[in-house]
Amino acid sequence: MKKIFLGFALAGSLLMNAQEKEQPASSKSPVRFGVKAGFNASTLSNSNREYGDNNEKIKLGSHVGISVNIPVAEKFSIQPELLFSQMGSKTEEKYVYPSGLDGHMIRQEFSYTTNLNYLTLPVMVQYNILPQLYVEAGPEFGYLLGGKSKGDQRTENTYGSSTTVTSESFSNKIPMELYNRFNFGIGIGAGYYFTQSFGVTARFTAGITELFKNNYYNNKVRNNALQIGVAYQFK
Repeated sequence: MKKIFLGFALAGSLLMNAQEKEQPASSKSPVRFGVKAGFNASTLSNSNREYGDNNEKIKLGSHVGISVNIPVAEKFSIQPELLFSQMGSKTEEKYVYPSGLDGHMIRQEFSYTTNLNYLTLPVMVQYNILPQLYVEAGPEFGYLLGGKSKGDQRTENTYGSSTTVTSESFSNKIPMELYNRFNFGIGIGAGYYFTQSFGVTARFTAGITELFKNNYYNNKVRNNALQIGVAYQFK
């Protein structure tokens, strides 16, 4: 994590130095470099809930990175960004396995949080409704760096009138061989700049590609995230 933040800081410094060297002190480039950071409210969408009782809840995370705003017309600009973004979900699952033998039944409950760390490249097309207010839309490309699953498991074994309950906690790195490293989504958002440099941003990104390599039971799982943060553009 620290190495990623240091990499962003170094990249931002190099971009600023390059801009200063390319432009004379008296000129002003329309291209503006910036930094941004904020919170993520993410979840995982499931297309098939036939097997078990699954409940996905919002997980909070963060995003931080750099941007470059490139005007292409009077009110239009393109803004590529490079972000470290935390996604995932909070999940509650319940399963019942009746065996039909001597009244034996197994009930399992899982409550866990899945944290997924991505390096993302959004490329937003922005339209300025007002000089300080814009709306945006565009694709987002992501690369899964790793992640972790942490939570609790509760199991009930019932034999006739007798029930045994066991509970355990777990914290494991996600099995990367089961996940698609590449993630593609479509983002739509807006932003407002209080000054020429400082503003607030909001963006929702809906995942298009599936999270897992294998599609078990035709269950398509995708990333979804709402990002709210602040942005600063250098003059």
